[in-house]
Amino acid sequence: MSDQSTLSTPATTATGPLPLTGQVWMNGCLVPMEDATVSILDHGLLYGDGCFEGIRVYNGRIFKLHSHLIRMHCSAESLHLEPPYTLDQLEQAVRETVEANQIENGYVRVIYTRGIGTLGLNPFTCGTPQTIIIAATIALYPESLYDEGMPIIVASRPRIPIACLDPKIKGLNYLNNIMAKVEALKAGVYEALMLNCDGNVCECTGDNIFIVKGDTITTPHTDAGILHGITRQYVIDEVAPALGYTVQERRLELDEVVAADEVFLTGTAAEIIGVSHVGETPLSGGEVGPVTKALGTEFRRRVHQSAPED
Repeated sequence: MSDQSTLSTPATTATGPLPLTGQVWMNGCLVPMEDATVSILDHGLLYGDGCFEGIRVYNGRIFKLHSHLIRMHCSAESLHLEPPYTLDQLEQAVRETVEANQIENGYVRVIYTRGIGTLGLNPFTCGTPQTIIIAATIALYPESLYDEGMPIIVASRPRIPIACLDPKIKGLNYLNNIMAKVEALKAGVYEALMLNCDGNVCECTGDNIFIVKGDTITTPHTDAGILHGITRQYVIDEVAPALGYTVQERRLELDEVVAADEVFLTGTAAEIIGVSHVGETPLSGGEVGPVTKALGTEFRRRVHQSAPED
């Protein structure tokens, strides 16, 4: 692809190192980041047993905080993991962590691990789940890609079927996504589009996907096997309607993506970012299309003006 060579090793431009002077909220109190550790017998480390949420902060307001924490508790319930804190307590802990780290614009990671157990798989041998909250700055993609568009590839690796692991659970084990991410990085791009085992479009490794064809915006239905994205839903319910668009959710074929006028991705860290190429195929002349630009502008205006916390 003609513009892939302009990308500098994507693997080095993700979130970057976290500041070692920050404060991490762990199990009820703030501790220096360098002292925030988990046991080698924690099943979150041994087996990826746990769940998490990534949340954005805009001008001191925590975007969709309530929605994220409700989703996290739903993930925990699906994992038969009993959260050690109520939603109100967890919300207060997130606010405390953001304030302690003086984050006006940044990113919060909230984590439940199963807790300390044995080397066996049995999760019910574990003690109290661990609760970890990290607040830091983030820059997922270079700002230039929001203007120029981001090339993506189609991963050869399919998405794990819902019957095997429901993607509604935002679990700690991201190997399915990571291996597809490796494919993207080795191809010199940042993202890979994942299909389900029926060959239908699902999502990218860390972002939901939308296509624009004429005046119609379409995104895969959640029954395709995708994460129920908070930013995705905000675009469907608030951002697109504000500009006069409705979004249809249905089964989406790869041929439709390649033939689309525009393609864009949404995610907590990514916000709204346009896709310039799918493999070797250029979209919107290899640039960010007008609908995507308008949606991105409206999204940023809304969250920077007064990010909804519900």
